[in-house]
Amino acid sequence: MDRIEAPPNVVISRLPLYARSLRYLLSEGIVSVSSQELGERINVTAAQIRKDLSYFGEFGKQGIGYDVEKLLNHIERILGLNQEWPVALVGVGQLGLAIARYEGFRKQGIHLAALFDSSGEKIGTEIEGLKVLPIEHIDRVVREQNVKLAIISVPAARAQEVTDLMIAAGVRAFLNYAPIILQRPDNVWIRDIDPVASLHSLTYYLAREETLRSEAE
Repeated sequence: MDRIEAPPNVVISRLPLYARSLRYLLSEGIVSVSSQELGERINVTAAQIRKDLSYFGEFGKQGIGYDVEKLLNHIERILGLNQEWPVALVGVGQLGLAIARYEGFRKQGIHLAALFDSSGEKIGTEIEGLKVLPIEHIDRVVREQNVKLAIISVPAARAQEVTDLMIAAGVRAFLNYAPIILQRPDNVWIRDIDPVASLHSLTYYLAREETLRSEAE
């Protein structure tokens, strides 16, 4: 039997953008959309959208486009959003606190199930109905609640230690806000969120623009 080709990571990263745009269309009462129209909303070509979706089956009809609700349902199933995922958050400093209070999680199948911190001042406090637990409770709580997703929002010096504890307890996917590249086994997935690195990638374009302007003068 031929092995089904796994979609590239960049394709997976675009699926949530498609879903977000489709939700917006649905809220506007739009029931069908062409790949061209969808692409214009998220700066992706129509051909790229068709290619991305082809990894997962056949969607839409030529000349008619996509049924917005059906396509959204398909993408949400592909992303596993037809079920609720318990998530653990480690680190409830200023960034972690903002993450814990983000209302968007509840709307998108993400359930914040546990909060952890190493600060004696934070342990025992309550945030959004959850009591902040000590790091030492990670193994027990993660196993009891079958947590597979975690958000790391601790200083870089503690991030690998916390990640190792989470992996040992059964966590298999991480959103990492710590400014460090975390080591992981092959069966664990990590997405890094580094605002400074993202800003640096933008300053490149600004610096290049200034250089080109100077050379033209």
